Amino acid sequence: MICVDTSVWVAAQRGRVPEVSAELKRILDADLVLLPIVVRMELLAGVAPSQQDRLARDMLSLPLALPMLQTWQRIERWLCESAAQGVRFGLVDSIIAALAAERGAQVWSLDHAFAAMAGLGWIEVYTPA
Repeated sequence: MICVDTSVWVAAQRGRVPEVSAELKRILDADLVLLPIVVRMELLAGVAPSQQDRLARDMLSLPLALPMLQTWQRIERWLCESAAQGVRFGLVDSIIAALAAERGAQVWSLDHAFAAMAGLGWIEVYTPA
């Protein structure tokens, strides 16, 4: 499974990077996409109100990853570990990473924070072929 970050969805929607659009379509068609709840919320918040219902329905077919108590405990541990090393990550990125780690999924993002998390051994980053 692949947790697809908001940055990838937005890049694919805008069509500015054809390779991103094509790869997202490929992994969607292969049923490889895991949708973290925070990504769903960011996507819905970012579209025009007239598009929200359609987008919400379209995303219903994707498996949804929701945080549980152990997710929050993992995030707290990671935030303390990284802060001790002088590294800080945003909460939304930390939630996406923790949800991916719990499910053994890779994270696909255009945001460099996830590469840094992978460098700490927390997650695996998805790199399209």
